Amino acid sequence: MGGPLTRAAYTLGQSARVGLFWGQYLLSARLTKPVKAPRPIEGPFPDRQRILRDLRTLMARDLANIEAGLYRLPHDLVEAPLQAIGRTRRYLTDLREVERRRHSRAHDEVYREARREGEHEGRFPRYYLQNFHYQTDGWLSRRSAELYDHQVEVLFGGGADAMRRQALVPLYDFLKSRRTAETRLLDIASGTGRFLSFVKDNYPRLKVTALDLSPAYLEAAAETLRAWRGIDFVNAPAEQTGLPDESHDLATCIFLFHELPRKVRRLVAREAFRLLKPGGRFILVDSVQRGDQPDYEGLLNYFPIAFHEPYYADYIGDDLEGLFEGAGFTVLSTEIAYFARVMVMEKG
Repeated sequence: MGGPLTRAAYTLGQSARVGLFWGQYLLSARLTKPVKAPRPIEGPFPDRQRILRDLRTLMARDLANIEAGLYRLPHDLVEAPLQAIGRTRRYLTDLREVERRRHSRAHDEVYREARREGEHEGRFPRYYLQNFHYQTDGWLSRRSAELYDHQVEVLFGGGADAMRRQALVPLYDFLKSRRTAETRLLDIASGTGRFLSFVKDNYPRLKVTALDLSPAYLEAAAETLRAWRGIDFVNAPAEQTGLPDESHDLATCIFLFHELPRKVRRLVAREAFRLLKPGGRFILVDSVQRGDQPDYEGLLNYFPIAFHEPYYADYIGDDLEGLFEGAGFTVLSTEIAYFARVMVMEKG
């Protein structure tokens, strides 16, 4: 349970974190030019005060969860100053390349490089070989992996980790009546392992499988998680993992579905259903959709134009409840946390 020291540590740490990333968000806006939309954007845009108010609400929710004992104070709430300076420098350096791609619509450099060298072609699905977010190397280099978490935190003004941690609440609910050491969790599209670092910090005896399609990101995840044991690393696509039927009690998936084509989203949902034991839970954290935050509609419609997110416009209108029910799941809950939708499904 949290006390005054926990509250003070969280408040000071998160204030510094939001100040760092929100400041870089504002600086990035000054250093870049808006992308012109091909047609008028439908829906309202939230103003800066509304976004900051919702960010404060997320932080209050995060702290309340910590004080209620649902999960621990983040183990690395404040980054070491020298590391923060180094990441900021690399982020701002790469921002120039991202800006070049944004205004020239150069989102296929990864695919063209794969065809030229023949190294990645056939190894990865075509939808994956893109410069998502216009970022350098797409998902396929250590440079990209080293920049990714910082880029996402800047985008969300320091709120990305707090959104990820909302998945720890249904995780706690599932594990509180089970022997952790006898439970296995599959994290689908683990990326750099950021979310799993929160999981293992709270449940060090939980057996975990980190699955990702990018070898570079999986290597980064191994480094992120090197302090903990009981972790398997699997390099495979989320829609065809190659893992045994009913081999996991839990599955988590953080910010993947909006970057998948509609057909692949359904394949991933069916694959998760196959991998879970009866009674298993699937916890999804992803972007809000149309109708979740009505005042954000214009921003959601503009996002795939400003950043290369080729499947986002389809995602925000997709019926996720129907998608998971069609895969065999029962949808237990759906909640909104800032820019995130948190869904919990059960395999009957």
